[in-house]
Amino acid sequence: MTETNTRVALVTGGTGGIGRAVVDRLAEDGFALAVHYAGNKAKADETVKAVEARGGRAIAVAGDVADEVAMAAAFDAVEAEFGGIDVVVNTAGIMLLSPIATLNLDDLDRMHRTNIRGTFVVSQQAARRLRRGGALINVSSSLTRLQFPTYGAYAASKGAVEAMTLVLARELRGKDITVNAVAPGPTATPLFLEGKDQAALDNLSKAAPLERLGTPEDIAEPIAFLAGPARWINGQTVYANGGIA
Repeated sequence: MTETNTRVALVTGGTGGIGRAVVDRLAEDGFALAVHYAGNKAKADETVKAVEARGGRAIAVAGDVADEVAMAAAFDAVEAEFGGIDVVVNTAGIMLLSPIATLNLDDLDRMHRTNIRGTFVVSQQAARRLRRGGALINVSSSLTRLQFPTYGAYAASKGAVEAMTLVLARELRGKDITVNAVAPGPTATPLFLEGKDQAALDNLSKAAPLERLGTPEDIAEPIAFLAGPARWINGQTVYANGGIA
């Protein structure tokens, strides 16, 4: 075990659009990073090398977020490398769209496994392991408030993320650990852009008063705030959406 005074963050889905931006942003703040990935080791290794090239410390850890054994092993690896964990940012998630009336229930189960069970498993590990002064930030979605057609099942899964986040914040009374959720609006990530034509993207870009889609960096900024100086924000969902809702 390597003891360090540097704060340590584990970012699940750390190679995705928002996850990668969070890794880069927390590295700027001096965190040592654990970049979690589910399947793309090469992308995780590239992310680690990018942090190291800027003088930071990082490792890659693997595992299915919904598998409690795999995620316990991932947390073990982070603690073995850095001596502890101060911040967990849970960006891992999937989005499968369909009207509720015609949704394939296998797709519902897939989203439930990753978005709900996965968030629960990671939150459970974080609740057990975060050091005093730590923070857990889960990622919800502003789609829980927007009522967009075809997003019903996805929004439902993210509503569950918010519910467990706000309850956990109260359950950790006395541990000096904050628990919050960040709820992005339409954000230009590969996950969000997939399957949308230019007309749809143009309409979404105009929906917010700022008249653009969010960027992964827009979402990483409030996450970094909650991970660092925002110690008096606890048990909240922060809507990072440019004013769309």
